[in-house]
Amino acid sequence: MIRSHRLLSQAALISCLFSAFPLAPVLAEEREPPRLILQITVDALRADMPERYRAVLGESGFRWLWDNGITYNNANYQHANTETIVGHVSLATGTTPSRHGMIGNVWFDREQERLVYNIEDADYRLLTAGADVDDQTEIDPTQKAASADGRSPKAILTSTFSDELALHFNGQSRIFGVSVKDRGAVSLAGQTGKAFWFSKASGEFVTSNYYYDAYPDWVREWNEKQLAQTYAGKSWSLLHSASEYLFGKADDQDYETDFPGFGRTFPHPWGEGDDKYFTTRLTLSPAGDELTLDFTKALIRAEALGQDRLTDYLSVSFSSTDYVGHVFGASSLESEDNLARLDRTLSDLLAFVDDAVGLERTLIVLSADHGQPEVPGHLHARGFQGAAYFDVEGVDKLPVFSELKKTLGIEGQLVEAFFQPYIYLDQQLMAEQGVDRGRVEQAFASALMQLDGIAAAIPSSALRTGAFPGIPVIDSVLHNYHPKRSGDIYVVFEPNVFINDFDGLEVASVHGSPWRYDTHVPVIFAGYGLKPATISRAITPYDIAPTLSALIGAKQPSGATGETLAEVLGQ
Repeated sequence: MIRSHRLLSQAALISCLFSAFPLAPVLAEEREPPRLILQITVDALRADMPERYRAVLGESGFRWLWDNGITYNNANYQHANTETIVGHVSLATGTTPSRHGMIGNVWFDREQERLVYNIEDADYRLLTAGADVDDQTEIDPTQKAASADGRSPKAILTSTFSDELALHFNGQSRIFGVSVKDRGAVSLAGQTGKAFWFSKASGEFVTSNYYYDAYPDWVREWNEKQLAQTYAGKSWSLLHSASEYLFGKADDQDYETDFPGFGRTFPHPWGEGDDKYFTTRLTLSPAGDELTLDFTKALIRAEALGQDRLTDYLSVSFSSTDYVGHVFGASSLESEDNLARLDRTLSDLLAFVDDAVGLERTLIVLSADHGQPEVPGHLHARGFQGAAYFDVEGVDKLPVFSELKKTLGIEGQLVEAFFQPYIYLDQQLMAEQGVDRGRVEQAFASALMQLDGIAAAIPSSALRTGAFPGIPVIDSVLHNYHPKRSGDIYVVFEPNVFINDFDGLEVASVHGSPWRYDTHVPVIFAGYGLKPATISRAITPYDIAPTLSALIGAKQPSGATGETLAEVLGQ
């Protein structure tokens, strides 16, 4: 009895000590880590869209994920500039652009006095796969800011989950990122992985010499097939009969973009293989995702992913939802059919992974880099008022700004550059004329607030000093602020108001706001024996990377602010 009492006392003491110093979280069921982590990012997949178009989906794509996975239906980004690179890097790093540094698809570099593209790198060059590559296209004009065709992840300022995976397993994990968009591939592959993306110039998947000195044989073999050319002379047609679609009677809206040779009605012709816009049209349709899938399957086979006990990582970013949304809008027959075809592409990918690795040994996580708005014309047709396009050209020449410059004693062109969402003021001009930068920022922001369509204009001087009220919109702008890259004034447009100009190409919609239609995205974990559940508490996509780190026992990415998701960890 005495010995038993002593043991109980020791147990109580140990219990007390461990309650004061809790152990790190562990999985409820100890088991091998997944052989493969497959991270799927659907560019511009607003959270409601798959459920909204459920009637045209099959059984083994989105529905399989819903029925067999953990679905978080209340996931929102907390940064303001919901653009492609910002969201992808946030998924990769588990943190906001204020930490990882990728504040926008482009930003104005004051040292170089020009706009720079997020992953451009003059220290590297694009490897030639077949034709010389120059991917400057009208549908993606942000790349026109780039001075070099080389690409690398060096501008990302914090580590990614894939980097931590590489460190954890001493470089033995195989890590890859694939996307039609270079920034979609490079971001999630991180500093340590390999990235491949689609060249609109050559119709091939390419990379830079940051990753390889020469293409692997399997890449050359895939490119030699010239799979893109198999679409020549064909068209994007409806997968189902028009009567099965929610928007089956809404084809050919006058607010949709009439891209050259593509038209606004089904079928949409891709054109001939030597047409200037042929490969661009492929990316404006489900064909872009289909090409990405085929290349991904070749990669899984050739690189033998998931074939040993060490966890491999594959990021696949499907971009067609984003391009189709820009051109036709989220509420369009094209967006609905594109999602039906993406569902079939997902089904094909999951079946292939099941055969090659086993879904029970694969952890799948699906999310999006951002959502997308509704087209003002569609909202007007449904009776919504206030939706509009904002004309930013010549804003600083309006009378209110002319008077402002007189009041401040400024002569000359004050606005040095504008690229959504930042206005960059000419700091050298202000210094030469002896005016206070913070005062000018505040005055200019106040003048902007007088314009219809602008919800907030936030001077960076307020963010630097903390002189701002703690409201959600401003908090999201603060999460987007990086002192070396952000502009002088952040412009937030009213809900359903946005700029619709892409370097002369007038498009139907443009994302990039802090409003829920741009921040609300799906987060689904499936495979790896997870028990299905639907979780409605608020989470953020920043939670994904820390959760993956916890799952394999690696340290979190260096700037991570997200929380681990208990349901995925079996807690």
